[in-house]
Amino acid sequence: VREHGSGNAGLTNFARNYGGWNSLLVVLIDGGKAVIATMLSGILLKPYGLEAEGMMLGAVAVSLGHDFPALLGFRGGKGVLTTLGMMLILDWKVALLSLLMFIIVVLFSRMVSLGSICAAATMAVLTYVFRMFVYKQDASTVIFCTCMAVLIAAILIIKHIPNIKRIAKGTESKLSFGKK
Repeated sequence: VREHGSGNAGLTNFARNYGGWNSLLVVLIDGGKAVIATMLSGILLKPYGLEAEGMMLGAVAVSLGHDFPALLGFRGGKGVLTTLGMMLILDWKVALLSLLMFIIVVLFSRMVSLGSICAAATMAVLTYVFRMFVYKQDASTVIFCTCMAVLIAAILIIKHIPNIKRIAKGTESKLSFGKK
């Protein structure tokens, strides 16, 4: 996949080159590894009363490992599916609202990258809102989890800097919802 299309190992480039059904494997791998890492780290720290913090640490670790894999010369993906996978475990409500933001932005702009960026920002903001006002967690947990969510969103957005530049120039690739 790195030798075709944009050269990115992400789902969008994979789907453009290998088709939608073949892309299900990418969804399962990227989302699945995030789910497993997030759950496992929460389980490991649960006996110490730090399940939420452990899950967030696992989420950050899988995000960094996906985006900057040592075995691939630190040239990884952009972390969109891994972020969705981890968020489904961390807070499914935040995940679904962020996914809704992604869908709305993609439908109106036809740009997956812009949808991904908006969803990441939404995820970071909603992590704070839900933990502070809906779940009423203690301040230290809210601050820690919000900072980790902001870090994950920042990494995802930074990985999209080339896309942001193309959006600004008006040259970003757009999805075609009709048949060619």
